[in-house]
Amino acid sequence: MTKETWLNRAIRLIEADYNRSSDTHLIRVPLPHCRGIELYLKDESSHPTGSLKHRLARSLFLYGLCNGWIGEGTTLIEASSGSTAVSEAYFAKLLDLPFIAVVPASTAEAKLEQIRFYGGQIHPVEDPGMVYAESERLAAETGGHYLDQFTYAERATDWRGNNNIAQSIFSQMSEEDHPDPAWIVCGAGTGGTSATLGRYIRYQRRPTRLCVADPAGSVFHRYYADRAVETVEGGCQSRIEGIGRARVEPSFEPGVIDRMIAVHDADSLGAMFALSKTLGRKVGGSTGTNLFACLQLIEEMASAGQSGSIVSLLCDDGARYASTYYSEEWLAEWGGDWRPAYNRMLEILE
Repeated sequence: MTKETWLNRAIRLIEADYNRSSDTHLIRVPLPHCRGIELYLKDESSHPTGSLKHRLARSLFLYGLCNGWIGEGTTLIEASSGSTAVSEAYFAKLLDLPFIAVVPASTAEAKLEQIRFYGGQIHPVEDPGMVYAESERLAAETGGHYLDQFTYAERATDWRGNNNIAQSIFSQMSEEDHPDPAWIVCGAGTGGTSATLGRYIRYQRRPTRLCVADPAGSVFHRYYADRAVETVEGGCQSRIEGIGRARVEPSFEPGVIDRMIAVHDADSLGAMFALSKTLGRKVGGSTGTNLFACLQLIEEMASAGQSGSIVSLLCDDGARYASTYYSEEWLAEWGGDWRPAYNRMLEILE
């Protein structure tokens, strides 16, 4: 098979996979005590690999293919807290390429099992801050390609449209009572999703504002407030997987963000448990982070007598966290008190 033939086939396989996938649902979450305010969650857990990161992985693969970085037999390496690597392992299997996930040793076992299910190898590191250097080392050692989601997330996705997550949200909101959300709320891991949303909002000249929810131990909200703060000494002290970083990632674009809200882990987990009870299904911790930020915005809008809609993301399914957030043993070891946030959320949701 010639290089061109392989490349054309690889791109066709990824595009065919996309064509077989329907758009993710936009769930309306009732707010019985907040008249005139509507909350929606974009359910990204319904992707084939179960999370928001499926979109990113598809974009990174197409970006690498079209730039000539990925070819037949290329070993692919990624630094990830789990979900991105799951999705990338899926696409690597689709193209019959070897894949190595460099992950923190604390990554939830269910995520590691999914990576292995798609044929990926696990390369754990004790220090989460070492995932970057170790990924670069493995790429050099194998002659492979480091996908590097943290650098390429914001440029691999077409933020002008092409059915990206922003275009999908506004399309699905078009017949709602408040089709232009007052706020869209998301988290930041690479910064790619917030960059796509913020750019699209501005490009389409929408009145919507973008709020990024960030773990309290992360650097992103600190950097947003003071551009001189680029790292967190001692690392990102958060147990919420997939969002929050110890260093400012290249894909994080603060200029497209209108507001950031720092959320403590206990509040994220309390909101996660409350939403899981309301929906009758388990959601992940980063969804709880988003939801707790939404709670603050809802309370502010209600206090000011404002009406409007808020859209956020249901990032992944809670089944991935059976051994962590949904484990009594893990919660006891963690020691945080999630119940106040849980009760506060239920006052809004029930």
